[in-house]
Amino acid sequence: MSLELTASSIVVAATFFLIPTLGEIITERSGVLNLGIEGMMISGAAGSFAVAYTTGNIWLGLIAGMLVGGGLSLIHAIVTITFNRNQVVSGISLTIFGTGLSGLLGLGFAGLPLVPLQPLQIPGLSAIPFIGPVFFSKNILVYLSFIMVPVLWFFLYKTRYGIIVRTVGENPMAAYTQGIDVIRVRYLCVIFGGVMCGLGGAYLTLGWIPLWVEGMTAAKGWIVIAIAVVGLWRPVGVLFGAYIFGAFEVLQFTFQPLGIPPAFLNMLPSLTTILFLVMWGILLNRSKVKRIIGAPTALCVPFEKP
Repeated sequence: MSLELTASSIVVAATFFLIPTLGEIITERSGVLNLGIEGMMISGAAGSFAVAYTTGNIWLGLIAGMLVGGGLSLIHAIVTITFNRNQVVSGISLTIFGTGLSGLLGLGFAGLPLVPLQPLQIPGLSAIPFIGPVFFSKNILVYLSFIMVPVLWFFLYKTRYGIIVRTVGENPMAAYTQGIDVIRVRYLCVIFGGVMCGLGGAYLTLGWIPLWVEGMTAAKGWIVIAIAVVGLWRPVGVLFGAYIFGAFEVLQFTFQPLGIPPAFLNMLPSLTTILFLVMWGILLNRSKVKRIIGAPTALCVPFEKP
């Protein structure tokens, strides 16, 4: 595989991780952890493919994926924000439910062909040697992922609403005393995260691999949690984290001809995810360290009005 083709494949794979992770950092910035990412992504993948195949309209498929992801995240929001139940248990339950739901939504569509989102050539930029084919000859969701990084950075750090989200995630009681509706902010952030996860799933079946196969996300939703930690809950950091894991995803096939056991290469993304999740679990209980690395102080901490 040539260097250009490898780099292009990494961009395509990284987009699958980047889109939902951008949504998850907004969710976690508000103080809510959603471990249901895998369920939302795979349900979004199945729902978007089913709608796109049935209607023949790929844009309706994208909308369907976002609606499925947003709908599932609403369940998580009700359980964890309205009823203040355990966020970890709710998220894992959502993953189990979403996995089962994906089988129902994708019933009868397994293995059927579909014309995917077509690449859009950016005039001038796509003609640049190496850079053009790698970055500027992709479908619209890849370009959207590029745009979302600076947009969310600006939102979080340069707008009043971004400050509100971060305040709710750091000290919800202080935000409440300043007249901020903490519950509404958390609801909106959780739903936004779900919509982005659904869009990530839609990208998988409509933009990357144009077919539906049950279980095709292969637990990659858990990698999104790790990327949020790797990126220190910041859009730019998440960009680099997504591309690191995208490289893992692609290079495991590139290195196979070198004699490295395929089983070892296949386990690298999951092994790295486990290591980061263990680190995340340790840091979650160390408030001083959480402040240093920028983790939301009130992450996983339920809020109750006085």
